[in-house]
Amino acid sequence: MLEGQVAIVTGAGRNIGEATARLLAAEGAHVALVDINRELAGNVAGDIRAQDGSAEVFTANVAEEADVKKLVADVVGRFGKIDILVNNVAISDNKHILDVTKEEWDRVIAVTLTGTFLMSKHVASQMVAQGHGGAMVNIGSTSGFYGRPRAIAYTSAKAGVANLSRSLAVQLAKHNIRVNCVVPNKIGSPVGKDSFDPSRPVVNLRDRPGVPDDLARAILFLVSPASDFIDGTTLFVDGGVSALMPGSE
Repeated sequence: MLEGQVAIVTGAGRNIGEATARLLAAEGAHVALVDINRELAGNVAGDIRAQDGSAEVFTANVAEEADVKKLVADVVGRFGKIDILVNNVAISDNKHILDVTKEEWDRVIAVTLTGTFLMSKHVASQMVAQGHGGAMVNIGSTSGFYGRPRAIAYTSAKAGVANLSRSLAVQLAKHNIRVNCVVPNKIGSPVGKDSFDPSRPVVNLRDRPGVPDDLARAILFLVSPASDFIDGTTLFVDGGVSALMPGSE
């Protein structure tokens, strides 16, 4: 489905990013796995190559523009182009407004929202220069649509990601670059954690926890030609939790 295309996946060392990188590679894409933890991403890349897939590891802090510019140049230097971008990396504060510090707020916004902006900006510039368009998918969260008792910076950042995605879609449409957003709820392990507890209670219409492959399959659809007429949308991949009336069991 994606033979010969080049995809960047941020936060590719674990959870949603890992599953997405594996699936895109299995569908024929050359995948640039971006992670601040080179060892984690390296393990994923090694597994992909062992399955005859194409993957390379790149280390970058997406909140730093110099890192992002170098990353884009390095990916183009290795693969020659960029066709797909999956903005997945995020961190959370899990703090109440009365407890969160400005430093914690700034860090979450920098990685989760500004990082998505910087990656989108510089990859879009490369796509425009190439002249044949591309596809971007940003990972949102149901936390960006509802208030939470244990997070304030993260909910704000993810709300920003949702409307950033719409604005990117509008501004990049004339360059044949499609931008969409997927919205998970409790997919795999919590943000920033490696462990997945399958007994973690969830309330949704599917009566099971979401797993990273659930989101990876939706991302594959949105970056593939099968979704050519879908642009600027926000796709909830949340087991139907957002359809429930608050307080429902």
